[in-house]
Amino acid sequence: MDHLIDKVRIPSPHPLIHLYLITYLSNSYKVKGYLAIPQKKEQMPGLLYLRGGIKNVGMVRIQRVIQWAAEGFVVIAPFYRGNKGGEGQEDFCGDDREDAFSAFDLIQSLPQVQSDSIHILGFSRGGVMALLTGQARPQAASIVCWNGVTDMVLTYEERIDLRRMMKRVIGGTPSKYPERYKWRTPLHFIDDIQSRILIIHGAKDEHVSLKHAELLAKSCQFAKKEVDCWIFKDYRHHFPLGSQRHILTAAAKWMKKREEVISMQKLGVRDTTFN
Repeated sequence: MDHLIDKVRIPSPHPLIHLYLITYLSNSYKVKGYLAIPQKKEQMPGLLYLRGGIKNVGMVRIQRVIQWAAEGFVVIAPFYRGNKGGEGQEDFCGDDREDAFSAFDLIQSLPQVQSDSIHILGFSRGGVMALLTGQARPQAASIVCWNGVTDMVLTYEERIDLRRMMKRVIGGTPSKYPERYKWRTPLHFIDDIQSRILIIHGAKDEHVSLKHAELLAKSCQFAKKEVDCWIFKDYRHHFPLGSQRHILTAAAKWMKKREEVISMQKLGVRDTTFN
């Protein structure tokens, strides 16, 4: 656990889940985040939850972290560098991707976690972070891209309201610095991903268009990657609360399904199939 610098327990809304504010090392920066640990005796799968937005917009919500932990995951949710007392500055899926990579390594090292069962979930901007982490850490068991950004140039084209911020943190426009936008677009490096991928997207998403999901699905299919798509025709960027909770549980089961198959095979079951 060399990455972990500090861990302070904070109030948790769930009596059987301990919640901590952590400080961990990402390159030379001290980065903040949440850590949620269900109180179970056996080891559990780990989940790296990668938020969307930038700075205070889209900040990690404790309720969401607890929801995932309640599904039986040890959860780490980075705030990214420069946020809530962390060092450094975000650069929108540039060098701040290291905050996700280091958090993956940290959760993999925790004694409560099954080290060969680490999953990655990215929401909105976190979709890019999740896919980049999957490329850098091919041992990830699965990646879920929920209403996730997959193409940074497309984001620049669609989100006029974000262009000023993107030019500031990335350093210019896609036409002036195409290589910087390509580096932030995981579709160009999809061959490096070894994990199963689940795409969840609302067809009426007003912030991250359905085209992001379509591009990711096509890239995965072209590269012969294992991918499932759950597209919800009437949902926008933020799903209705009741449906969101139901889909979250379904996604958790999707993540664990391969683990159940592997466990059965270890017990000597030879004819198990996974669909």
